[in-house]
Amino acid sequence: MPSYTVTVATGSQWFAGTDDYIYLSLVGSAGCSEKHLLDKPFYNDFERGAVDSYDVTVDEELGEIQLVRIEKRKYWLHDDWYLKYVTLKTPSGDYIEFPCYRWIAGEGEIIVLRDGRAKLARDDQIHILKQHRRKELETRQKQYRWMEWNPGFPLSIDAKCHKDLPRDIQFDSEKGVDFVLNYSKAMENLFINRFMHMFQSSWSDFADFEKIFVKISNTISERVMKRWQEDDMFGYQFLNGCNPVLIRRCTQLPEKLPVTTEMVECSLERELSLEQEVQQGNIFIVDFELLDGIDANKTDPCTLQFLAAPICLLYKNLANKIVPIAIQLNQTPGEENPIFLPSDAKYDWLLAKIWVRSSDFHVHQTITHLLRTHLVSEVFGIALYRQLPAVHPMFKLLVAHVRFTIAINTKAREQLICEYGLFDKANATGGGGHVQMVQRAMQDLTYASLCFPEAIKARGMDSKEDIPYYFYRDDGLLVWEAIKTFTAEVVDIYYESDQVVEEDQELQDFVKDVYVYGMRGRKASGFPKALKSREKLSEYLTVVIFTASAQHAAVNFGQYDWCSWIPNAPPTMRAPPPTAKGVVTIEHIVDTLPDRGRSCWHLGAVWALSQFQENELFLGMYPEEHFIEKPVKEAMARFRKNLEVIVSTIAERNKNKKLPYYYLSPDRIPNSVAI
Repeated sequence: MPSYTVTVATGSQWFAGTDDYIYLSLVGSAGCSEKHLLDKPFYNDFERGAVDSYDVTVDEELGEIQLVRIEKRKYWLHDDWYLKYVTLKTPSGDYIEFPCYRWIAGEGEIIVLRDGRAKLARDDQIHILKQHRRKELETRQKQYRWMEWNPGFPLSIDAKCHKDLPRDIQFDSEKGVDFVLNYSKAMENLFINRFMHMFQSSWSDFADFEKIFVKISNTISERVMKRWQEDDMFGYQFLNGCNPVLIRRCTQLPEKLPVTTEMVECSLERELSLEQEVQQGNIFIVDFELLDGIDANKTDPCTLQFLAAPICLLYKNLANKIVPIAIQLNQTPGEENPIFLPSDAKYDWLLAKIWVRSSDFHVHQTITHLLRTHLVSEVFGIALYRQLPAVHPMFKLLVAHVRFTIAINTKAREQLICEYGLFDKANATGGGGHVQMVQRAMQDLTYASLCFPEAIKARGMDSKEDIPYYFYRDDGLLVWEAIKTFTAEVVDIYYESDQVVEEDQELQDFVKDVYVYGMRGRKASGFPKALKSREKLSEYLTVVIFTASAQHAAVNFGQYDWCSWIPNAPPTMRAPPPTAKGVVTIEHIVDTLPDRGRSCWHLGAVWALSQFQENELFLGMYPEEHFIEKPVKEAMARFRKNLEVIVSTIAERNKNKKLPYYYLSPDRIPNSVAI
């Protein structure tokens, strides 16, 4: 009688093991086996992290093994089990791998596994395999349903809270991503919890903010605290701070900013007029038009909160530094909306810059971070689970890059950005303003803007010679190219021609789902409805991976560095923008900045958001072996090598730099949006 050796690997995360009864049956080309209980006498099977082997004897020849069925039956209490993989040693001595990497949760739940070879639908000619493929997608489409959380938003997962999600995409431990708990813990760790309930209580001066500022020597945050008032530090942040995506080369001065050469001539160093400086490419602009008319937070009747929609003009000086030369705090020019200049009184100019920094914070949090990394990656994740079966090579490639993304976003909708959520506590765009911002920004969310090289070029920021200190651009391009080379290699392994791409219906359904539901079918988004070539598929995969990994890392993990010194990134302002010059005092600025309570909530938030997850997986790490084929494993090894070269290049560049830029170093880029 034929005998098989079955090896079963249990996950090593918390609560992965089980005491339930586990049954296995084999489905082969010549027949099916009986159900076998996997159990060794006097042995605790399927413990967390265990790899257990069993001999399974069958009555007759089964032929080529096509499927493995795993069934879980309750022993005592409800007990989930995380199955990593099953390996089968056949009677002829061959080994067959069956990757799983899933939770088996319900009583009597049956999981049917295929061997680890990646297959397109056209490769499956056997009826039972075609049927398995179809059933898997039918089941997933019932579990992963689209829902509109707010009108005009990209659609999200249909789940009210974290525990409503399919078990496979939940966090291992929900406590680890409890925002209320994490923010409170952060405030405790930073020794600032004594201030956290002191709403409406102003700080006495800038130095007073140091009471909640944790000085960590020789770090970016300490440098920001010391130099935040300097113009070159202000300008530098548009290149390499938390939000390095707004600055663009100014090709024509906007009519709504009536600035003249006379106003700014003391800032211009080349003895040229302002118009000539524009023509030479030395003038840059950041326009916060998106904030115009957005409702400020009214959730606390005791504190009035305010927003502005500034326009900031910047200049590349002879030292190649970017510095501000003119700031108008609202969009419509007029007597009560003066253009503030470096030549104005010290506190007039300082407050104008603070308003710009505050506006930048709002756009960063809600658009650059929330919409353009979190929500977009969730769209890719839902479409992936709905349209690509686990055996599809593109599912195997992308699944690591949507890990915990749907879960973190669900948790955010539950606690953070919901009505009366944590976002309302300290942010001037809380109470609904953040929702209005996303609805507006959806109009500018295009596929081209997610293609990193195109996005840089569209802003006129691509010349390394003209703009030498734009490290976000330099490092981002290196990482983009490494990902694109890798995806192109994987695509070439499974798609021998453009025609195979075009005829892959599952792939086309995935792309269509993203366009129809994620982008709401907006033609202007430029998102493809279909992919017709290997090159376009490789670019699309690069967009998915880069957005989830590098782009999110660039705009998320520097939040404590750049936003912990409150005057440099105020989450709210408690007085309206000044309407005249010569009236601002230090007292007025301090009374405008956030109160003690809001400052503490803000600090707790940026600290918590800047921390890596426990057991973080960084770019190039694929511990779950969904792929078993040698060519793909070799492509992964080359990808890791390329990333290591980038790590060394960035480390060399950062040597002896007082302001190192490391957010896009691959050893600091998590694989997915999970915080």
